[in-house]
Amino acid sequence: MNYPIMIDLKGKKITIIGGGKIAYRKASNFINFGYDVNVVSIGFIEEFKNIRDKVNFIIDEYNEKYIEDSFIVVAATNNTEINKKIGIFCREKDKLVNVVDNPDLSNFIVPSCLKRGDLIISVSTCGKSPSLASKIKKDLEVTYDDSYEEYVNLLGEIRIKILEKYNDSREKKKLLNEIINSSLEELKKYEI
Repeated sequence: MNYPIMIDLKGKKITIIGGGKIAYRKASNFINFGYDVNVVSIGFIEEFKNIRDKVNFIIDEYNEKYIEDSFIVVAATNNTEINKKIGIFCREKDKLVNVVDNPDLSNFIVPSCLKRGDLIISVSTCGKSPSLASKIKKDLEVTYDDSYEEYVNLLGEIRIKILEKYNDSREKKKLLNEIINSSLEELKKYEI
């Protein structure tokens, strides 16, 4: 079973091998979280033009030299044998690797994520049914709409003020529990 974790990849080299739909989706996800990505392939689907300013493209066939100093690697080619080579190399070198067509060679998977600013909700079936994880994510998107970005920011600001103003731990806890039951409009008017 996989252990859920949030990881800061700032300053870490991220490399994706492949230029198809899955590689594009993986690259877009890293970019959505603010990370730079290297993508290695001899060809790229049209959609990569949408993120061309945020990706370092390496137009070449897979070669170990492209992942030697990578912290995290995604093997997303349409060639099972190449993906297998990448997975084996990365596991031998203690790198984080996601082999999209071989979960047994992967040492991490990426859950389906809903991101609203600092609110991140992840859903995983541990590879059993990615379609179910996607469906649950879509259901959550209705409940946690774009307004939650502002909502979470306000909660954070108010939390800091409560922690600074009150010394009694019970009073702090009571107030912190109260504010999460407030609407966005109520939070905007909240005074400490």
